[in-house]
Amino acid sequence: MGRRTAEPAISWLMRIKLERPRLISLAAGFTDNPTLPVAGSRRLLNELLGDTALGQAALQYGSTAGDDTLRKLTARRIRQLDGNPRGRAATYEASRTVITHGSQQFLYMATEILCDPDDIVLVEDPTYFVYLGIMQSRGVAGRGVRTNRDGIDLGHLEQVLESLKRDGNLPRLKILYLVSYYQNPTSRSTSLRVKAGALELLRRYERAAGHPIYLMEDAAYRELGFAGTPSASALAVKGAADRVIYSGTYSKPFATGVRVGFGILPEELLTPVLRIKGNHDFGTSHLIQQLVGRALESGLYEKNLAKVQRRYRVKAKAMTDAMGEHFAGSVQWEQPEGGLNVWAAWPRKVNTGMKSRFFKQVLDRNVLYVPGGLCYVDDPTRAKPSHEMRLSFGAASQGDICEGIRRLGQGI
Repeated sequence: MGRRTAEPAISWLMRIKLERPRLISLAAGFTDNPTLPVAGSRRLLNELLGDTALGQAALQYGSTAGDDTLRKLTARRIRQLDGNPRGRAATYEASRTVITHGSQQFLYMATEILCDPDDIVLVEDPTYFVYLGIMQSRGVAGRGVRTNRDGIDLGHLEQVLESLKRDGNLPRLKILYLVSYYQNPTSRSTSLRVKAGALELLRRYERAAGHPIYLMEDAAYRELGFAGTPSASALAVKGAADRVIYSGTYSKPFATGVRVGFGILPEELLTPVLRIKGNHDFGTSHLIQQLVGRALESGLYEKNLAKVQRRYRVKAKAMTDAMGEHFAGSVQWEQPEGGLNVWAAWPRKVNTGMKSRFFKQVLDRNVLYVPGGLCYVDDPTRAKPSHEMRLSFGAASQGDICEGIRRLGQGI
């Protein structure tokens, strides 16, 4: 595995920013510095560490599954976000919830317990390129499923499943992976209708596969919406309890530095995930879990989240306004309703890849973006597009966003 694992693209994108301080990075999905809850976190930590008994407990090891209070708060929060669906209480049990070091650790562990090398995971075209790194490291193959404005194209999903069945590869299929809210990279969200339809299709093909096929819903950006109310998660769909793997995080909506994520699992997957987590670290940082739990209970989390949502609404508009001013009319994009990114499509003759002349010229202007090709899985059934880019408005200041877009426009 060590020989097989390539350097994650995210590592290079983050490193080059550190090496070139004058670089305007519209690439790595850092969050907005001014909205990080420094004062509130200091107050909560001072309260916690000001009590000797509480402080000692917080500075001691915790359990592998996570702090019980935080697990309960997390399960209750997801159920509330889903509208407290009737008859689904068991799906949201705290006992099914695992607290992890960021959602990335959870995604890795879930993939590790379900996939052998040469197994197959279905992903959106395009998808979160960091998860593609997990697949590559584990030796897992992928197939891309086309997307519409409300999520994956169910007709194309059925075609892919039928193709795998016809070729005798369906037994290798283990997971359908969806970034369902303000998707990274496109900022589109998946409707509840599409989630339900995808689950129904997966169940229909399970008999031919010879084992369960899971829907893994990555909801990392769920609380970063700033226009409208997102739909419920796939956990709210009838029959989801034994087939949906739900992944979430407190890093993006609260503070990326806390690195606290979580997952809600079908019962049969809980034990193997906890065994693997025990080998990883036997428990997420107990002190940081206490901080997050207190932020939720005190109201700091909600108060800061509203601030974050307002801030990203302003920054998203600043980016798209600048794109309208400086980009050629042949460049297409959609106005995001949440998340951290704008997905831009150039004419197909324009190559935006990391080795392209365009990328090098823009980098010479001290601007960095994510080449869209990084967001497509290596799928032998289709050519990988190379004319798109992901632009992040998360970390850069409004001034840097406008200047970075202006420089990109010069590159065009």
